[in-house]
Amino acid sequence: MTAHSAVPLAFDGSGIDGSLFTSVTDFARDTKWLNTPIDLWTNAGLGVFAILMLIGWWNARRRDTRAMTLALAAPVAVGFAFAVAEVAKKLVAEVRPCYSLPHAYFVDSCPVRSDYAFPSGHSTTAFASVAALYLLDRRLSAIALAFAFFEGFTRVYLGDHYPHDVIGAAVLALPVALLASRFLGRAALPLVTRLRAGALEPLLTASPAGAHAAR
Repeated sequence: MTAHSAVPLAFDGSGIDGSLFTSVTDFARDTKWLNTPIDLWTNAGLGVFAILMLIGWWNARRRDTRAMTLALAAPVAVGFAFAVAEVAKKLVAEVRPCYSLPHAYFVDSCPVRSDYAFPSGHSTTAFASVAALYLLDRRLSAIALAFAFFEGFTRVYLGDHYPHDVIGAAVLALPVALLASRFLGRAALPLVTRLRAGALEPLLTASPAGAHAAR
């Protein structure tokens, strides 16, 4: 079977929540002054999750080895969840809304047809960050959750994904990243214990308050 003959087999998700999708994109059409800021944010906003994980690592330097192990595991867990989502994307092969609903309003340009929609990659990264931070710091996880919801909204607002693409990303990313983080938090504990006592000690362990003054 050629690539061209496989295209019609791609899944059309517009029948699931196409009307909700167009309601959001109609809102985007009516708020064109927001189009550019949200378009810029949808990619740049992923940096917020990296910053939250960096804060988690920084704080873990003053905590026990398990906390540091979870901090180091967080980006790995997010990467693993993203990889799983990419496999799911190829299996489901849902075409982007711009192909199924060409008359809707779209802020973003239409990607190539083989760049499938389900699940949303941006939303996967966002919600995986929520789960990866949950075992480390509940407050950072709560902040990440608020930004994850907004990230998901931007994906629909711009016309890149249906709402169910975002929901599917959350349903996939949360348990996968949580399990990966929990596994790595245990499996990598001996390694991080050795690293904290070795050459990487300055990066993994903060000096106690007043230690330098005492010297």
